[in-house]
Amino acid sequence: RFAVSVGYWKDPYIQYFVRQAKERKAPEINRGKSVCAAGYYARVHGVSYLIKAFLEKTGCNCQIVNLGAGMDTLFWRLKDENLLPRKYFEVDFPMIVARKIHNIKSKPPLSKPIMESHSGDSLLIDSHSLDSSRYSIVGADLRFSSDLEEKLRKHSLDIHLPTLLVAECVLVYMTPQQSANLLKWAASTFPVAMVINYEQVNMRDRFGQIMIENLQRRQCNLAGVELCSSLDSQRERLLVSGWDNARAIDMMKVYSFLPQADVKRIEALEFLDEKELFEQLMQHYCICWASKDSSNL
Repeated sequence: RFAVSVGYWKDPYIQYFVRQAKERKAPEINRGKSVCAAGYYARVHGVSYLIKAFLEKTGCNCQIVNLGAGMDTLFWRLKDENLLPRKYFEVDFPMIVARKIHNIKSKPPLSKPIMESHSGDSLLIDSHSLDSSRYSIVGADLRFSSDLEEKLRKHSLDIHLPTLLVAECVLVYMTPQQSANLLKWAASTFPVAMVINYEQVNMRDRFGQIMIENLQRRQCNLAGVELCSSLDSQRERLLVSGWDNARAIDMMKVYSFLPQADVKRIEALEFLDEKELFEQLMQHYCICWASKDSSNL
């Protein structure tokens, strides 16, 4: 929300989910925020690049399943760009889903695009799920893939459609066995599929250990952090789970791939004097993606 308000990228919908903090922050907090905002910028653009490549390859004749979607606004942004897949699913804990649905119901700029893209029978909405012809939100626990599949099928999941699964900072909160079960379920369920995973990497070095300790102090346990030891370990987990091809790159590499004119623009927004901290942080996050492709897309 902070990054959008400063102008790193455009997202007219995030304001309806997250309030802007009003109080002034100490300079060192703002410096930290600018490092994080530049990191978020790379994450948003990197993940978006892969999503749009998938939509282009399939001509939008596909479905997206956003795992642990939280207050993500991607559905609305894709609709604005005329890039909606045939169906867009979001999954999160029922408590999170209830909050999101409440925001959607009470804010016309969120509900109107859903109604505009809807066709057919009446739109179904209750406290823990929303189902329209193009957009569904499902309350489920990702640690139980059989329950997840049942709920998605009730909302018209089509296993024969090319399917993109997106997980941003989600798998790391599950045990290695739980995330492996989820990845195996996806690889075995969809004949043509791609998965994008954004999360930590290189977590065994000193900087990584400090990150873990800081999170633990805030009662935030990274149950799956052992799989985040290297880019190789990130690739390997995908291949072992039944995906045919897998790649992983750290976020510093992603940052170097982004259009440099836009990178110059965002670097001028705020004085980023913590270059070393920024680089260290970016080397400890990565984007991994894997595919299964029975029809040679």
